[in-house]
Amino acid sequence: MQKSPEHRWSALRLFAMHMTAVVLLTLTVPVTPSRAQASGYVRVKLVKAGLILGAGGGNGIVTYRGRDYPFRVSGLSLGFAAGVSVIRLTGWASGIRQIRDFAGTYSSVGGGGAFVGGMGGVQLTNGQGIRITLRGPRAGVELAGNIGQITISLKE
Repeated sequence: MQKSPEHRWSALRLFAMHMTAVVLLTLTVPVTPSRAQASGYVRVKLVKAGLILGAGGGNGIVTYRGRDYPFRVSGLSLGFAAGVSVIRLTGWASGIRQIRDFAGTYSSVGGGGAFVGGMGGVQLTNGQGIRITLRGPRAGVELAGNIGQITISLKE
């Protein structure tokens, strides 16, 4: 028994309405981190110097679940780097389960330049699965593109 063309159009129309509803629901569901994993807002001030091998250190604050946690940063980098700069970076740390997981050793890939003023950025990842993405202005005389290791320790 063959189905009539009206029946086919009716079935096709019903399928299209269901697909539209699924797409609309998908687009309207808010995308927020779960309580198990949340993001934190990060602010850092670094002083960095280097000639092929670079070194730097500084302080910062991560705001996580409404509280501010001060921290220290120190690190080394290897790549092409020459000069001295002061960097103020802001960004987000994602994948934080507990604030103590924020502390640790991060591998980094970054770059930037400054001649009195410029821009810089860095992407950091640690063994706990936390990813930090930072960007911001820098002042000084420096050209850099490198990979490195950064240690973050929470202040008590």
